[in-house]
Amino acid sequence: MTDTAASPTLALQDLHSSLTDPVLDAMNFLNEVVARFPEALSFAPGRPSEGTFETDDIARHLRSYTDHLEQARGWSKDQVRTHLFQYGRTNGIIHELVARTLANDERIHVPPESIVVTTGCQEAMLLTLRALFAGPEDTLLVSSPCYVGITGAARLLDIATHPVPENSDGPDPEAFLAAARGLRRAGKRPRAVYVVPDFANPSGTSMTMAARERLLQVAAEEDLLILEDDPYGFFVRAGSNLPTLKSMDRERRVLHLGSFAKTAMPGARVGYVVADQEVVGPGGRRSLLADELSKIKSMTTVNTSAISQAVVGGLLVECDCRLREANAGAVAHYAANLTTLLGELERHFPEERRRALGVSWNEPTGGFFLVVDVPFVADTKALEHSARAFGVLWTPMSDFYTEGGGERRLRLSCSALTADQIVEGVQRLARFIESQPPEPPTGP
Repeated sequence: MTDTAASPTLALQDLHSSLTDPVLDAMNFLNEVVARFPEALSFAPGRPSEGTFETDDIARHLRSYTDHLEQARGWSKDQVRTHLFQYGRTNGIIHELVARTLANDERIHVPPESIVVTTGCQEAMLLTLRALFAGPEDTLLVSSPCYVGITGAARLLDIATHPVPENSDGPDPEAFLAAARGLRRAGKRPRAVYVVPDFANPSGTSMTMAARERLLQVAAEEDLLILEDDPYGFFVRAGSNLPTLKSMDRERRVLHLGSFAKTAMPGARVGYVVADQEVVGPGGRRSLLADELSKIKSMTTVNTSAISQAVVGGLLVECDCRLREANAGAVAHYAANLTTLLGELERHFPEERRRALGVSWNEPTGGFFLVVDVPFVADTKALEHSARAFGVLWTPMSDFYTEGGGERRLRLSCSALTADQIVEGVQRLARFIESQPPEPPTGP
């Protein structure tokens, strides 16, 4: 029998300081609220729709992959068995299929050896940050507001981040330029820029073609690397797809972070990073950055699940490594959902009404998210009241600002809802917003 009286207790202040950072609480809090209010309609999670998921697909994808190994590559059944059941290549076993898919879908032409297949895109962020940031003066510039996954990962690794406010077109190259130069004057080393060029989480903004070209110029001028995160690029509602930064990259300044969570199967937890930069070591030894990331991965996850990779690999084989075409139905679904969400906001808050209330929102041209500005503090307390009294959930935007901000903004995600749920959810949200008394702004 355990003597609980003799069991040691751990002081929180003796643990890593990141454990008291609100950024690390944000995701857990949302999951907890969703669990406590299961009947509430939720605009909170940025997860894909489950409308086309079928459990039988998993077995089919796995069979497609093993058939590919036996028929296209001439492997024996013993080779396939070892490939799936044993520890595999640290940098992944479907890197060739991923390379073909990137070439077909994004016109990103890189050798398969430059791709590290990771346990979700979150691991790709961790590996990349750990490799690139060597000293306390190294600083990551992030667009603000910013996805908490990258700022949280930086916090875990004790990497300094510097928020750079975005404009209505998303990340602002001139603001990054000014920030990089300011950091250097302060004795810091701006090492890299993190951006989501298309339909960013949380703001839904996208970079123009001119901004993409200018950001690459700024990176060259200031000797910066660019961490391009691209989970939503397929999901255009209006206009056409713009090229990824990596497809425009002529100097190998862009590390392209990707995931199959939104375009294939989130439960597989398969992501990747394209790291084709050359690394020069002692004595002139040369390698790819992907090879250096492999050393870190071997000490963390060892390798990404071969079974998960095989399922995703089979899906890629089935669509002839043309994932954009395979996602045509999902693209149409998310576009319709976002159009419905925008239409319902307009219906409940016509121009005169929203002006009187002090409510506004942006109109993204794709993706899963948009942001609503409100005349009250949209914090966790307001969220609990919204869930309990009105049956609707959303995400406080303040979670996405590392140095304060966004207190009167909330994020809506429409990806996991049906059109009918969006209609009902906006009706509930409108009642909640109209019930909140406006609060005077704080500060000077």
